[in-house]
Amino acid sequence: MTAAENPMHDYDLIVIGGGAVGENVADYATRRGLRVAIVESDLVGGECSYWACMPSKALLRSGQAVRAARRLPGAREAVSGTFDPSAVLARRTAFTSDWNDEAQAAWVESAGIDLIRGRGRLVGRGLVQVDDRVHSARAVALATGSVPVLPNIAGLADAAPWGTREATSADHVPSRIVIIGGGVAGTEMAFAFSSLGSRVSLLSRGAILNHEEAFAGELVATALADEGVDVRTGTVPTRVDRDQEGIVTVVLDDGTELVAEEILVATGRRPAVDSIGLDTIGVGTELSVDDTMRVDGTDWLYAVGDVNQRALLTHQGKYQARAAGEAIAARLNGDPVSDAPWGKHVATADRSAVPRVVFTDPEIAAVGRTEAQAREEGFRVRAVEYELGQVAGASLHADGYTGRAKLVVDEGRHVVVGATFVGQDVAELVHAATVAIVGEVTIDRLWHAVPAYPTISEIWLRLLETYGRPQ
Repeated sequence: MTAAENPMHDYDLIVIGGGAVGENVADYATRRGLRVAIVESDLVGGECSYWACMPSKALLRSGQAVRAARRLPGAREAVSGTFDPSAVLARRTAFTSDWNDEAQAAWVESAGIDLIRGRGRLVGRGLVQVDDRVHSARAVALATGSVPVLPNIAGLADAAPWGTREATSADHVPSRIVIIGGGVAGTEMAFAFSSLGSRVSLLSRGAILNHEEAFAGELVATALADEGVDVRTGTVPTRVDRDQEGIVTVVLDDGTELVAEEILVATGRRPAVDSIGLDTIGVGTELSVDDTMRVDGTDWLYAVGDVNQRALLTHQGKYQARAAGEAIAARLNGDPVSDAPWGKHVATADRSAVPRVVFTDPEIAAVGRTEAQAREEGFRVRAVEYELGQVAGASLHADGYTGRAKLVVDEGRHVVVGATFVGQDVAELVHAATVAIVGEVTIDRLWHAVPAYPTISEIWLRLLETYGRPQ
């Protein structure tokens, strides 16, 4: 009897959460013969499809294209007329299918997965209640994602602040907007709304993008200021008020007041674990999982994507989901589980090779550890940097190309453990670095990976020359 033929349960696997991560868990488990259902209370396809990755990048792209054209003689002269925010918003809406999930729901059905509409809640081992019905399964995977964190600022909650959902689905462009948060979402939305015509003030408690190499945040902060964004670091709001006409006043800790039509809060996210019934099964809200995404202390519950806090990135969540879907199927089918590092059923890369891109202008593309992180973890490292604008391909790409690249090398093994690229259109550089880190390709061998000329990828040769051949 296969898992899918087991008559003791409604399903082999129930996935709570039908975003990109939940879809991948369900898909990979279904491919291995399991009978699977997805429970979703909102739009199938999740945050990334409708309020995060896709619409935010659609809002950014038109402004990036205009700025790129203005960096090139000939193209610069061809850029005429005025920027059309309504066309940008319309293109954004097209990428969300006008917030309609019919196509995504149809895909779920075509993949042989049952879709249960409603809010899922655990009520016991393998038991998921949706509305007034309880469904049973041999395994349950939580893929509920994350929700925004609202900082404790007087008056903020009552001022109807935007989160990233409201920002990416906005039907108008505010003339003035204050953004709280100097991380990925805050800086990306600062560029987006500035290009759409808003006067933007960006407030950050610490340095801009302070989880990356310091030069990355510095280059982005300079570019934001050049774009006309009022960047204020080392400052926090102490009070926020919205008056009867809808105008927002933000009081800063130095007594300064900022006035705007909207305020956007982008100060981080936390796992979406409220009201999903973890208390009914004796599991705390701080979910800890092994590398197959199985929740510690259980043999039937899994947590995948943002909800497990390992790496709050869609692509990394989907990577976890592929491993989890395969691992769940293997266990339920009685097959061996390959859970050694880099095995088929584990998400080993979460620990050492997480790629990330910040779609600012310049872009930041990084993978693995920063130099500071590597040293904190006890690695004996050497870091090398090189100006991207000095590479022939970059100088062709844009006049006055500004950017920088850095490799962090483990001196014991002579392998790359971290890489950062900052510059126009560097996002596509990061995968080569990801392959080098995952494959533990030695510096000696990387010398034989010849970059094509004249491309921006030639930065790899310049970094290797700066590092030198190991003795």
